[in-house]
Amino acid sequence: MGGAFFHLLPETLLLEESSIKIFVYLLSGFCLFFVLERVLRWRHCHEDGCETHGHLGWLNLFGDGLHNMIDGLVLISAFSISPALGWPVALSIVFHEIPQELGDFGVLLYSGFKKNTALVYNFLTALLAVAGVVAGYFLIDRVAGLNLFLLPFAAGGFIYIAASDLIPEIHQEKNKAQAFISFGVFLAALGIMLLLKLINV
Repeated sequence: MGGAFFHLLPETLLLEESSIKIFVYLLSGFCLFFVLERVLRWRHCHEDGCETHGHLGWLNLFGDGLHNMIDGLVLISAFSISPALGWPVALSIVFHEIPQELGDFGVLLYSGFKKNTALVYNFLTALLAVAGVVAGYFLIDRVAGLNLFLLPFAAGGFIYIAASDLIPEIHQEKNKAQAFISFGVFLAALGIMLLLKLINV
């Protein structure tokens, strides 16, 4: 949330005066991440009487690979504008990648992958973020308006991840003290992102 609202969107507004275009790209990112989670990165078998879960692992790998490549493109896009934007974006990506990769590993095990195989495949999909960085490096100056699209698109993805995965976890916490601590960490993270923005203004 902090990466999206304090860094990506303000920076995009400096690049483009037409706010409607920015919000179309933002909602495009939001919707794509919804599709990735609901269709490609299917976490459980919701069909009655489902006997096999093997397809879930391959769908998860495909979705995660696409997601990681997008992260790489967004990262190089942010750094191409300025390190002051790049580092908060990098932090946002790291903070959502760690729990996601743990979840992906669990999905692969649930789908029938052996532990070593799951680790190797998870590592290979993570490398697609590097491929995204390399591709972005060569495309950033050759494709007009790439930054204008990628920054709000990534903001939409970050907002979706926070709103659909992270915040609901706080709501599901039955222990009131733990829920309060989790929300405090959420507010502290927002404060750090805001501070990074103010320092680099």
